[in-house]
Amino acid sequence: MAGSARVVLLGPPGAGKGTQAKLLQEKFAACQVSTGDILRKAVAEQTALGKEASDYINHGALVPDSVIVNLVAERLKEKDCEPGFILDGFPRTIPQAESLDAILKKMGLNLNCVLSVQVPEKIIIERLAGRRTCKNCRALSHVVFNPQKRPGVCDRCGGELYQRDDDREETVANRLKVYDSQTAPLISYYRERGLLSEIDGVGEIDEIRSRVTQALGDRVK
Repeated sequence: MAGSARVVLLGPPGAGKGTQAKLLQEKFAACQVSTGDILRKAVAEQTALGKEASDYINHGALVPDSVIVNLVAERLKEKDCEPGFILDGFPRTIPQAESLDAILKKMGLNLNCVLSVQVPEKIIIERLAGRRTCKNCRALSHVVFNPQKRPGVCDRCGGELYQRDDDREETVANRLKVYDSQTAPLISYYRERGLLSEIDGVGEIDEIRSRVTQALGDRVK
C-alpha cells in the first residue's frame, strides 16, 4: 500500500509539473495543491484575491508571498490533505520555502521529497506558446501536440479557444527569467537538506512518470 506522500514539485513553467502531480495524486491518494490553479480560479471569478493577483500573473511576475503563504497554509489544513499532498507551484522563493518549513513544523510534519523537473528553455517556450484554453469548459489543447479538428474551436464543447496572456511567447520568456532568478535557488536549498531529486522532464508522460517513481523510491513509505 502506498504511504503518505508529502512532496514539493519544482521546475520552470511548462515543465509538466501539473501532469506529474496528478499522477502522483492517484498513486499515493494524496491531495494536489496547485497554487496556479487556485489563483486562476480566483482571477476568473474576480474574487478579491483574483483581482490582486491578476496583474502579477498576466505579466509573468510572482504573486506576493503574503497572499500565497496564507493560501497554502489554510489549504494544507483541509481534510483531503491529511493522507498527503503534492505541492505544485509552491514554494517559489527561499522565503516561501522557509514559510513552508514553519507551516509543516506547526503541523508536526516533514517533506518526503522535493522533485526538480528539468526541461530546456526552447522546449518550454514551444510547449506554452502553442497552448490554447477553451473559454467555455476550460479544456486545454495545443496547436502542435494536441490540435483541435477546427482551428480555434474546442473539440469537447465547441467553445472558443484563446491564448492566455501568460502563455504568449514574450510573457513566457519573462516568466523563465523570473524562475531563474527567484525559484532556481530553491534547488540548492533543498539539496543541502538532502531532499532533492532531479528529474529529466523531456519525453513521453509515462517515461517521466517512471523517472519520478524511481526517484521517490523509499522516500515515501
